[in-house]
Amino acid sequence: MVNTLPALVIIVPLLAALMAAAAGFINKRACFPIAVGALAVAFLGAAALLVQVVKTGVAIEYRFAGWAAPMGIVYVIDHLSALVLVVITGVALVNLVSSKATIDREFVDKEGAFYSLYVLFTAGLVGMTATGDAFNLYVLLEIASLSGYALIGLGKARAPLATLNYLFLGTIGATFYLLGVGYLYIATGSLNMADLATILPGMKDSGIVLFAFIIMLSGLFVKMALFPVHGWLPGAYSQSSSPAAGLIAPLTTKVTVYIMVRICLNLFSVDYTFNHLHAGDLMVWIAIATIVFGSLSALGQTDYKRMLTYIIIAEVGYMVGGFFLGNRMGMSGAILHIVNDAVMTLCLFMAAGIFLWKTGTEERRDLKGLFASMPFTMAGFVLAGLSIIGVPPTCGFFSKWYLVSGGIAAGQYVFVAALIFSSLVNAVLFFRLFEISYFEPFVDHHHGSGHGGAGVVIQEAPMAMLVPFLFVSIMLLVLGLYSGRIVTNIIHFAIPAGVI
Repeated sequence: MVNTLPALVIIVPLLAALMAAAAGFINKRACFPIAVGALAVAFLGAAALLVQVVKTGVAIEYRFAGWAAPMGIVYVIDHLSALVLVVITGVALVNLVSSKATIDREFVDKEGAFYSLYVLFTAGLVGMTATGDAFNLYVLLEIASLSGYALIGLGKARAPLATLNYLFLGTIGATFYLLGVGYLYIATGSLNMADLATILPGMKDSGIVLFAFIIMLSGLFVKMALFPVHGWLPGAYSQSSSPAAGLIAPLTTKVTVYIMVRICLNLFSVDYTFNHLHAGDLMVWIAIATIVFGSLSALGQTDYKRMLTYIIIAEVGYMVGGFFLGNRMGMSGAILHIVNDAVMTLCLFMAAGIFLWKTGTEERRDLKGLFASMPFTMAGFVLAGLSIIGVPPTCGFFSKWYLVSGGIAAGQYVFVAALIFSSLVNAVLFFRLFEISYFEPFVDHHHGSGHGGAGVVIQEAPMAMLVPFLFVSIMLLVLGLYSGRIVTNIIHFAIPAGVI
């Protein structure tokens, strides 16, 4: 059964996307159970794959239609891909469960389309993570991108314009990646990643291989919104609906960073990336610029959802910089931050959805009095904010600890300073939100009256929204407490033995 799970984790969501679209015309009430059921199956399958890989230490390979590599498309589940699969399917499942009430309210007569796109987007990310074929990765990247564009386009009044901007830049990014794959095929005659990994070490001095490396990474940098090709992200995420943002914001940039890690480590090799090209120093400086830009831009926002989008850009700088430090501590921190930041971002965007449900706006000034009227929600929001800042024992602290340790070991003290600066900016941002929510007078969002805390009625979000949100916020502590085991039992196996 385990040997077929790599296929099932993508086939089930793909089939469910078709079924949800059909159910939108036949029986709209069936859309949600179909989507949740498919994502639950995918999550359980991903978890089983992770357990199996950790237990045996051997990667699981699945050959579609029985065709062996390099001719056929092969899915390979190792420690790293299994971990990311659990993150993707888990985030998608929890966010969908918590978003049902919002979807029912905001997507009347569009339920089938929304659920279909939601599951299709998840399937694209799952396939991108599991595939061992460079061209198949592009196909799945486009599946995820096109469904993501449509999900964002279903958002606010300005969502179509934001989607168009995202479409233009996203298409450029995907085209760059495809061109790189084409040049690799010209040079090697293969598209299978494992096959390419055996061929490319003998072609270190090839100009075609160098161009393929540069253009493939450039395309991924656009997709992950690395500065200065970040322009699509703030508008796309801030203008999308809460259910769509809760899916796309935690996953898109993180999965793209994962692909970057996979290409550099397993396709072109550590030796080519760091010793032959010496790409580390340049990329760390670009990451520093990304961190500083994202942090400073977040300071200037009054819309808390847009503020979160710039924090995401800074977090991309954390992961890219940590990976290109080129040492085991830095890479461990970057990969751990893929997991931690996905959960932190999910928690923050779930909170933003609850705030929007409560206040009807996304302005931070309208958070007044929420500590009094929504104490459980605010407790979870505080945990998320402390994790983004990097306060122990939340998970955000531990990945930052690895990143700082890797920066010191590599002598990249400016990168370490950028991490500390970003953490301080985050502290200013979130404590300002805490101050508004706790100390400023309560506002009755239903009657527009302001008054003190006396007699305030607690009015939390519906349980279907609140319980998943509190579960995710508690996971921030659980991941923090188990960070050492995640690194020791999973992440270290994903980093080549030659990396010190």
